[in-house]
Amino acid sequence: QVQLVESGGGLVQAGGSRRLSCAASGRTFSSYVMAWFRQAPGKEREFVAAITWSTGNTYYADSVKGRFTISRDNAKNTVYLQMNSLKPEDTAVYYCAARGLYSGSLRASSEYAYWGQGTQVTVSS
Repeated sequence: QVQLVESGGGLVQAGGSRRLSCAASGRTFSSYVMAWFRQAPGKEREFVAAITWSTGNTYYADSVKGRFTISRDNAKNTVYLQMNSLKPEDTAVYYCAARGLYSGSLRASSEYAYWGQGTQVTVSS
């Protein structure tokens, strides 16, 4: 069992930056995928970025590629999402998620078994 807790959300101006953190606790393993999803009002939850825990391979949605960076700190058992050049359309509740490393889509929310409570990011224009 894995527990995930996000933090770092808040209000930021367009063009600004924000870093989200997701701390994992409980029974964790190196062969996991950690990911960030987001959900804006009236929209479905969408994939943002993912990282394989053991190798550090990263994956990004086209909408955030070049602006967001996902990373991990193995010692702290924490995954980060560095968000730069933020746009109003980035406004959403951001969720941290985790699942085992297996064959399947890393971009589908239905594939993830563990979820954090979410942290709200609001980008003002």
